[in-house]
Amino acid sequence: MTDITTTGDILRADATELVAAMEAGDLSSEQITAACLDRIEAVDPQVNAFITVDADRALEQARGIDARRAAGEKLGPLAGVPLAVKDMFCYKGMRTTAASRILEHWISPYTSTVVERCIDAGMVILGKTNLDEFAMGSSTETSAFGPTRNPWATDRIPGGSGGGSAAALAAFEAPLALGTDTGGSIRMPASVTGTVGVKPTYGGTSRYGVIAMASSLDQPGPCGRSVLDTALLHEVIGGHDPMDQTSVPADVPPVVEAARRGDVTGLRIGVVKELSGPGYAAGVLDRFNEAVAALSAAGAEVVEVSCPSFEHALAAYYLIQPSEVSSNLARYDAMRYGLRVDDDGHHSAEQVMTASRGAGFGAEAKRRIIIGTYALSSGYYDAYYGSAQKVRTLISRDLGEAWKTCDVLVSATTPTTAFRIGERADDPLAMYAADLCTIPANMGGIASGSFPAGLSDGLPVGFQVMAPVMRDDRVYQVGAALERELEKGWGGPLLTRIPALDESEKEGAR
Repeated sequence: MTDITTTGDILRADATELVAAMEAGDLSSEQITAACLDRIEAVDPQVNAFITVDADRALEQARGIDARRAAGEKLGPLAGVPLAVKDMFCYKGMRTTAASRILEHWISPYTSTVVERCIDAGMVILGKTNLDEFAMGSSTETSAFGPTRNPWATDRIPGGSGGGSAAALAAFEAPLALGTDTGGSIRMPASVTGTVGVKPTYGGTSRYGVIAMASSLDQPGPCGRSVLDTALLHEVIGGHDPMDQTSVPADVPPVVEAARRGDVTGLRIGVVKELSGPGYAAGVLDRFNEAVAALSAAGAEVVEVSCPSFEHALAAYYLIQPSEVSSNLARYDAMRYGLRVDDDGHHSAEQVMTASRGAGFGAEAKRRIIIGTYALSSGYYDAYYGSAQKVRTLISRDLGEAWKTCDVLVSATTPTTAFRIGERADDPLAMYAADLCTIPANMGGIASGSFPAGLSDGLPVGFQVMAPVMRDDRVYQVGAALERELEKGWGGPLLTRIPALDESEKEGAR
């Protein structure tokens, strides 16, 4: 086994390598956690991946795992591994903000099912990561706590809404992270940061204790730096939860086995015709075509597939999602919890509510609440929301037809590489277009993941894999094969080519 006892090597090691070192007695969870916390302190002022760091509790958890391991207790495959958590997950005793001023000081009284499962598996919670406010955005610029920056180039966005979790991975602040994906919020950040992110089948992971944004689309999922690490985290967080009415009563698909095997011999891979062409950067299409060629060389059968309704997915999504936003965010009324403004005894409840929502929500949240309220209003419901749901049905039908001729569908994850911070801030339509490739998977409720496909002009490109409902293992099967084939040419993981954030990192890498 490679020696990973130096700080630089600890930070860059995969979760599986860290566990092997702990089991061999070469490292402790406390050492690993301390290294991550030191790294956060050193580089997060540049990256802004974290909203809240829970250092004391993290070290306490790590010491507890070390004691259990020393006592000979049989532990899970990720026990002792630190984890970053998107600030949409409730975690008892820690503030849960959804990156919004309206929840800036709210302390969660309970823990979400997904985070609870990670703790039960012996994982160490480092803290909460930054995101677009209430997960509304594609760049992590709408956060009330400032934008997160892409570790590959700090003048670029890290994707969104879960840019904080992806940036924490790429900046080597954490080996694993949790995200939520509503229209690409796990996969899009993975794409532009050179990491791995998977959106499980809708209902495959519990939404209990996750702040709701668009309930029929939101899905928690795992983020990592390798396919196997991500699959191991998926196995921890997946499975039926009676606390979530949308949870699928079925076992977790064999994602770890698929990630270890990575064999695509005879697998039928469908290239989606509608997810390419004008509007896609030349470098992105080049890397995508190279990835498809690599999978073909590995034994996969490649076919072209047409899903005509995908062309309308973006428009339909931006009616359904804001409509559900309007409903879900109505609860932040200053009467039950959250920010309260002008409650001085001289204003009515309605005035306090108006002032509080006005001060608590940012511009993008307000925009989507207004759009959604309009789409649901009397006289417009059928024309807008109802029509969008019909498009959603057509997307599901197109996917059903596609599965008759192929086992998975593939595309670029995003049409471009990471754009500059502020570049699309004043152009919502251009910002929304970043989700062009990822939205169909959420609309259809299917499994999907993004995997590194190389660089274009020095910035990462992602390769998206989509699979049928509860066949999440196929996503990992293809992702693992792609990782193996492409890393032969790269000479190792893509993240070994990331520019150093500071001089101390350069020194640690030597």
